[in-house]
Amino acid sequence: MSPVPGGPPPRRIVVMRHAETVDNAARIWQGHRDSALSDRGVEQVAAAAPHVAAYGPVVIVSSDLRRAVSTAKAVSALTGLPLRLDERLREVHVGEWQGMHVDDVHERYPELVAALDRGEDVRKGVSGETRQDVAARAGAALREVADGLAAGETALVVAHGVSARVGVSDLVGLDQDVSDRIFRGLDNCHWIELVEAGKSFSATARWRIAGWNLGPWTA
Repeated sequence: MSPVPGGPPPRRIVVMRHAETVDNAARIWQGHRDSALSDRGVEQVAAAAPHVAAYGPVVIVSSDLRRAVSTAKAVSALTGLPLRLDERLREVHVGEWQGMHVDDVHERYPELVAALDRGEDVRKGVSGETRQDVAARAGAALREVADGLAAGETALVVAHGVSARVGVSDLVGLDQDVSDRIFRGLDNCHWIELVEAGKSFSATARWRIAGWNLGPWTA
């Protein structure tokens, strides 16, 4: 479908979460911690990469954290495209929680966890980032990717659970509180499909969410 009736083919951005890491499996808060993929994560990448490569991306942009780079490299190997790294796509910085087990965080920081459960945009781990902090940087990175696409071209962006969701919400103009309420987090090695499209009666195209939490196990 063209973004405008009779117009050029739409641009597309696929925003993918990295594969499972050893810290994911152990329920450890990662943030900017540079953890490696688990054995299951390696299997996830092998299963997902051909599906993502089939979108025919012309550019691959990844967070510079190892778990995202390892995931992106699998698609890069299939497409022959180089990786472009962008630290703005990093996961939310979780401050004092980095490297801590989820249960320990609940025990030691109950008031902060309760504030997050209420939907308040407080800093993760006391000294970490807010959701809006991440939305600003990840959204800017996605807009830069979008601006570099010609009609009909697709980009692959490999990011993280929080940075992918809030960055996409920022790009499409979705209120972050609403996004937090209606969208579940991305599973490892799943992705969001964004398409620049208009309405049948409109000459204005905008970025829209065409698919959420897509994966080779659901495609």
